[in-house]
Amino acid sequence: MDQIKIGKFIASCRKEQGMTQAVLAEKLGISDRAISKWETGKSMPDSGIMLELCELLKINVNELLSGERIMAEAYDKRAEENLLAMRREVEEKNRQMLRTEYWIAFPAVIAGLVMVFVASFIEMPVWLRIVLIVFALVMIFTVAFIAVGIEQKAGYYECQNCHHRYVPTYWQTNLAMHMGRTRYMKCPECGKRSWQKKVLTKEE
Repeated sequence: MDQIKIGKFIASCRKEQGMTQAVLAEKLGISDRAISKWETGKSMPDSGIMLELCELLKINVNELLSGERIMAEAYDKRAEENLLAMRREVEEKNRQMLRTEYWIAFPAVIAGLVMVFVASFIEMPVWLRIVLIVFALVMIFTVAFIAVGIEQKAGYYECQNCHHRYVPTYWQTNLAMHMGRTRYMKCPECGKRSWQKKVLTKEE
């Protein structure tokens, strides 16, 4: 989606309705800085606010995402294009989150293991050895909890029995046995346990 085009369209529709950025922001319960970012193409309205924004601007979500008014005969085609574009954006966001998980987890685990190795095999005062080991373990476990949180929110898990895709709770994800990003969990749809793989989208 073209954020610059969408931003200009929002600005144009706002002016058509005789509203300033401050007035629109007040009606939406947000800051006028957010409106300014939309209109300059620096960011997009959150999905949770799109319907209210469209109602105020007298447009529909399909037109908002297209950045222009849509004739009736072209409506279905543009709607499909917008849905595909949104799906691609969600997939890319999930990929970025999973890459972040690796960049956070691996260096921290390696650093922690190095500290444990140093504390175990190099001569030093006992108190320093204990401090190093405790610090390393705390760091590893803290980063592990953060990494699991990132993995849980990025995409979905797919049941291998009924192929239902869903987002488990943080603790379901954290406490499940796992091999990489495949976790042994109970499916909320069929109720069966299986090794469920991480997938990036809700549907095939």
